[in-house]
Order: sequence, then structure tokens, then C-alpha cells
Amino acid sequence: MLVTHPQDFRYLTGFTGSNAALVIPVSTAAELKAILFTDGRYTTQAKQQTVGAGVVIAQGPVIREACAWMLQRKIIRCAFDAEHTTVAMLDSMRQWIPPRQRRTFFQPIQPLVAQLREIKDTEEIQLVRASANLGCSLFEQLLVHIEAGKKEVSIAAHLEFTARMAGAEAMSFETIVASGARSALPHGHATSQRLPRQGFVVLDFGVVLDGYCSDMTRTVHLGSATRKERDAYESVLEAQLAAVAAVRPGVQCGDVDEAARKVLRDAKLADYFTHSTGHGVGLEIHEGPRIAARQQQKLQPGMVITIEPGVYLPGRFGIRIEDMVLVTRNGHEILTPATKAWIEL
Repeated sequence: MLVTHPQDFRYLTGFTGSNAALVIPVSTAAELKAILFTDGRYTTQAKQQTVGAGVVIAQGPVIREACAWMLQRKIIRCAFDAEHTTVAMLDSMRQWIPPRQRRTFFQPIQPLVAQLREIKDTEEIQLVRASANLGCSLFEQLLVHIEAGKKEVSIAAHLEFTARMAGAEAMSFETIVASGARSALPHGHATSQRLPRQGFVVLDFGVVLDGYCSDMTRTVHLGSATRKERDAYESVLEAQLAAVAAVRPGVQCGDVDEAARKVLRDAKLADYFTHSTGHGVGLEIHEGPRIAARQQQKLQPGMVITIEPGVYLPGRFGIRIEDMVLVTRNGHEILTPATKAWIEL
């Protein structure tokens, strides 16, 4: 198997560089152990970080050297991850294979390594927990800086600066600060719009710590809220809590999604819930499993997922509440315990 996706070869070997190709032979013979090919920028780093594989510093394209290594050892077939391999990359891989073997050498498979990554071990869980804890502390610190008249980008900048000063390697994704009518945009990235005197502010953000991502959303309100706004918030919170309560080993992902949707149907808000209920989180911000309607995959201990129902009334307001949840042997653990109570600033 040829592994080229950075998070996959990091997971398998510990190497954190951006350019590598990991060849994993079927044979367990000593002369055919896994080999990580990378370029000269990572000569020292690869040798320090890589565990469970040999390291070869390529003198040219890493794919070319990986293919040459396989051909020299009479390998006739190689699997690759079809989900993370572009058409252009596959063409590049095939150009290093003799024409008579080109059509059959590379065989697509389902994302095998990604499936392994869905189940976090004890060490990974600790890393995810630390990342989530940092996210929670950032939210608590940010509350005193949220006030009418400030630009959304200023709120995002303060959050991101504080995150980096606290040790975050990066943000998990572009920070979402969506206020007023813009809160009805599910992915309303921060703009120069100023926070209103009255209205919701959706804060969706995450940090990367030791390679592992966090993800959380809280929605606060500026000024006095209307009864409809309060009721909608309570309905989203009830839906979120219902979905969290459904999380345990053996439960289908679709059933967790349905737990949230049922509450919103009863509140006549289901038509305004326009995305899935959640997703896996780990070395990437979006991993398996997918918590969505009709998903039959069953939750297993060690999975870390988000639960994030929301409602979005175009031109009026939006609300989303999101936690990271660990599936445990007997149920679940919320990894982002920052308050979800109504906050009016």
C-alpha cells in the first residue's frame, strides 16, 4: 500500500512533514519493512520522528523513488487511498510505472487508514482532551471582549492571538464569528461587520495542539432577546442535549442525528436545521464517522465526535451549540464542558 495523505502517514509513523510517501509491503520479511520516502528538507526530522519504518531521503520526486523501490523488489500491485488521491496525483504515480504494468499496478481501496484513525487510543484521547480544554478556556476568556460595535474580525483575531499565546499550533479551521442576521449563515466566517446592539453571535472555532484538533460552538446574545429568540435557543439546546444523551457504543450514527431532529421537529424548527448533526475529530477537523440521517455505522468506544445541531432563519438569526463527545465503554464523555446556558451580554 502507498500512503501519501499527511495525516495518514503521521498516524502510522509519527512523521509530521508535509511531503512523504509511505510504502507498506504485505510481506513481513525484514528486507521488506515499511519505508518512508521524503525529501531533503526533512532529513533530520524524519529520522528523529519516524517509528516503525525505514527512512529514505529521495533525490527526486518521492513518488518516483517509492515506485522504483517497489519495482526493484518485484512488487506487481499496490493499493492506494482513492478518497485522498487526486486524478492528477494518480497520473503522476502511474508515469513512474512501465507501460505494460501501468493499468494494473495501482489499485484503489477504501480509506483504510482513515478507518483506523476513527478509534482513538489512550494517548490520542489525552491529546484530544487537551486540545478541547484549551478551546474551552479560550471561550471563557473571550466573553469579556464581546460587545456591540466591535468588528467580527476583531473578535476572531483576539481569539486566535490568545490561542497561539496559549500554545496552539494553529486554528483547526477558519474561525467563525457570525453576528446579527449573519448568524443565520452556518459557516459565517468573520467579516468587518460590527456586532449589533441586539442579536445573536455564533462563535465556532477550534485549535490544533500536538497535531490534534478541537471543535466547539457557542452562541451568545447581545442585548435583550425576544421571546422567539429565547425559545429557539432553548429548543436547540434541548436538541443538542438529546443527541449527546444518545451517544453510546452500538448506537447507529443516524439514530444520534434523529435524536436532535425529533426535538426540532416538535418545536417546528426542523426545516431550519440544514446540516448533519456531527462528525469525527482527530488529526483532521473532519473525520469519520459521520453523524447524519440514515447513517448506519455504529459508534464504538474511542470515537470522538461532534454534536452540533443548529437552526438558521434566513435574514433573522441563527443558533448552533456544539460539543466534542468521546464514546466510552459505557456511554459518553463531553470533552468541551464550557457552559451552554443562556448568555446575554
